[in-house]
Amino acid sequence: MTVLKDDFIVGQRWISNAEIDLGLGTVIAKDARTVTLLFTVIGEQRVYAMQHAPLTRVIYSEGDIIFHHDGWQLKVEQLINNNGIITYTGINLTTSDSASIIETWLDSHKAFNKPQDRLYAGQFSKSDHFALRFEARSHIFQRLQKPWQGLSSIRASLIPHQIHIANEISQRHAPRVLLADEVGLGKTIEAGLILHQMLLTGQVERVLIVVPESLQYQWLVEMLRRFNLKFSLFDAERYNETINEAKNPFDTEQTVICSLDFVCGDKKRFKQLTEAKWDILVVDEAHHLEWEPDAPSYEYLCIEKLSEVVPSVLLLTATPEQLGQAGHFARLRLLDKHRFHDYSAFIDEQKTYQGVADAVSSLVSDMKLTDEHQKAIASLIPEEDITDKLVDASNFDTNARADLIEKLLDRHGTSRLLFRNTRQAIKGFPIRQLKPIELELPKQYQTAIKVHGAFNKNQSIKSRVQDLLYPENIYQSVGGEDANWWHFDPRVNWLLGHISKTDEKMLIICAHKTTALQLEQALREREGIRSAVFHEGLSIVERDRAAAYFADEEDGAQVLICSEIGSEGRNFQFAHQMVMFDLPFNPDLLEQRIGRLDRIGQSENITIWVPFLANTAQALLVKWYNDPLDAFEQTCPTGRAIYDKYQIELLEALSEQKIDSDAFISLIAACKKEHQTLKSALEKGRDKLLELNSNGGNKASKLVEELNLDVQAAQLEAFGLQLFELIGLQQDERDEDLWVISPSEHMLVPDFPGIDDDGILVTFQREKALAREDAQFLTWEHPFIRNGLDLILEGDSGTGAMAVLVNKKLPVGTLFVEFIAIAETQAPKSLQLTRFMPPTPVRLLIDSKGNDMSNDVSFNSLQKKLQPVNKKTAAKLIKVVGEQVRDIVKHAESMIDLKLPNMINEAKTHAETALNHELYRLEALSKINKTVRESELVALKENKNLVLKYIDDTTIRIDALRVILVAHE
Repeated sequence: MTVLKDDFIVGQRWISNAEIDLGLGTVIAKDARTVTLLFTVIGEQRVYAMQHAPLTRVIYSEGDIIFHHDGWQLKVEQLINNNGIITYTGINLTTSDSASIIETWLDSHKAFNKPQDRLYAGQFSKSDHFALRFEARSHIFQRLQKPWQGLSSIRASLIPHQIHIANEISQRHAPRVLLADEVGLGKTIEAGLILHQMLLTGQVERVLIVVPESLQYQWLVEMLRRFNLKFSLFDAERYNETINEAKNPFDTEQTVICSLDFVCGDKKRFKQLTEAKWDILVVDEAHHLEWEPDAPSYEYLCIEKLSEVVPSVLLLTATPEQLGQAGHFARLRLLDKHRFHDYSAFIDEQKTYQGVADAVSSLVSDMKLTDEHQKAIASLIPEEDITDKLVDASNFDTNARADLIEKLLDRHGTSRLLFRNTRQAIKGFPIRQLKPIELELPKQYQTAIKVHGAFNKNQSIKSRVQDLLYPENIYQSVGGEDANWWHFDPRVNWLLGHISKTDEKMLIICAHKTTALQLEQALREREGIRSAVFHEGLSIVERDRAAAYFADEEDGAQVLICSEIGSEGRNFQFAHQMVMFDLPFNPDLLEQRIGRLDRIGQSENITIWVPFLANTAQALLVKWYNDPLDAFEQTCPTGRAIYDKYQIELLEALSEQKIDSDAFISLIAACKKEHQTLKSALEKGRDKLLELNSNGGNKASKLVEELNLDVQAAQLEAFGLQLFELIGLQQDERDEDLWVISPSEHMLVPDFPGIDDDGILVTFQREKALAREDAQFLTWEHPFIRNGLDLILEGDSGTGAMAVLVNKKLPVGTLFVEFIAIAETQAPKSLQLTRFMPPTPVRLLIDSKGNDMSNDVSFNSLQKKLQPVNKKTAAKLIKVVGEQVRDIVKHAESMIDLKLPNMINEAKTHAETALNHELYRLEALSKINKTVRESELVALKENKNLVLKYIDDTTIRIDALRVILVAHE
């Protein structure tokens, strides 16, 4: 296409230099001083002063593809000028017949579908925007090839075993697995990583998460805060609101969280839920689904029905040792009913793995392999002769042992279904130190307890105990709202004194919201202590602000006071002091509380302060947690089992409140013996092969190293700030590594997703994001960055630019044209075709003689030497060099087309090699491990064929070009 100034003639096509999006305008009238154009794109006429009209005449060139207003296309072969009106003749691309189009009948919408067209029309972007477009294309190209995309953008530390599990599972076809890590090892994070990666790569689109009602909000917050995944919370109210919006209310949202009670509460609703065609089902606390061979619970049957119709299933559950064999079998049965159909057969099969587990323990622990160990290992690898390897391994050959372990991992009974990490296998946890503080029971509480007891003689023993554990609530109920217990409670006095002795951050947890609020009031009014409060009545934003205030090292709160919900979903690893103002009546909740600080990545040991009132239920509960269970200073996988077994005896003892009674002493002894028995059984039953498979070993550590290198926060920050500037977002540096990004009056779009009028606080640094709950953690995969990239690359920004190269070694006026071409193919995201054929940028730097200089002159080195050209000057220059540029563009198009066949062949070779390797491994594995499903093999074969087909459909086009002229100053 050529653009030029000419006399205005009715019927000619012109464009507005200021409003190119108006498309082609048609001259419909003129007089001595004005010209009138009709822009059919908007259905309006515009009148311009003849002498200074900001208009450019458009004439297409031979070889161009043009559009008739009826939709058909013509490849131009000849131009005929008839009194100033151009008729284009050539080939109709629809019929292959000769045809012609008078310029008056050109499609006004299809005027500038190529970057070079816009350039010829005088529509220039800034040279820096061209560079940003190329950088964006390059970054996307590099990232889409990574098999672990989606794993590095989590708002959490990159922990090897979590990354390994997510990477292993998310690359399978329709994974169905159990996540059974011990508490504190991050099952929720693992599930979130899996969902994030599968959603990002297009493997899944519709997600259903089913959790206990008390955990709905925690999951909602965790998915949003850590992974930027927005879920809708479905309860009865939300269901009723949407019941008229669609035939199936669950079709109104793609990602849904709901409670188990909601799932099972209504038959019609459950039927709609099963018909909603989910891609993946996640069930938390799956060990609460009760099952017996002849009497499965209704809740179990509901989840079983869902698991039958949903392709992918993730079950988050307590460790199998806590569940017992029957519970463990019940969970496996939900994943594969055909494989696990007979409980007795499962028990027999599990027994055969004990010998293998013992042999693996010897391999992992560098012990001598006995004859029995060698026989056990050989029996699990019957398809090949491993005699020599066994001999070498027995003689402590490291390579032979590593090879045997790798072979055994694939063949282990449930290793493809079950991932379980233990604290013994995962290192890096801090030491926990208990500091019990015994205090005298105030007379006010003694009186209130007597009065309360007199008025509640028929109270159940469990309700009585739950009241006795929290005497401040009893006092409040007896004395009314004005009864301020915190004026005399010795725990408050001790706490005030303790806080005043240290500058350390302190996390205080109470069972109830009212206690937390009143305690914050006490600290503020009595000593002016800076504190934040955190409870279930706060919104997400309010919780973030409270957490951020606590995290602020300089001006923040010294103390964060949480209700029980504060022990769910938030990690405060920067704090090392915890005060349990009261105790939960549940070992699992106790561990969850401690788990807010006791996590991988905690840099210091943890002190747990427990102030309690002497000769009360509190004192007995402290002793019960500490003496037999050691639950404060060690994780206690036996706690729930012991609690369930001795709950009645424990309630009776706490109700009597006699710490030296024979009954309580006997209870302590019985629980201690039970704890030791269960703990011994757990250690003996440790499956080191399963642990090795679950934590990923050295492979996982290397993957985390790659991810940490991949993050490159400084590079992303420089790119991101430049991207925000181009979009028109305002950037204000708030603090070190913190920025406020807010809208401005000059944005490319009226509203940018994710930014409100007040702006958002962001950081590109992981550590800063972990410390500042109120700051968004920006990564390459954050929706904010991805939306920005889409906005730029789907628009025209940077597609055509002009710059000056100051170089006295080259003649003035020397011309170069820099091209960015894109090779791409359109395919369903679920194929993950970008692993092999991502949108690939191809750069050319062509001089006036047709030579490609791109291999000699790198993009970055050239960019540093270029100077910008304003639009007015660029418009003048393009008229001078337009014909030369047009010739270079035609030459470049032919060069670019020649590159495509080789790119397609390389991509197909890469795909065949990788997918054949996956297929051969899975086919071999299916012969020796029954957990490999036939559907996995079929899907992998179909996937391979489709990938190769779509790669063949790859096309290449010019995405952007920059005209470069040499000057001497």
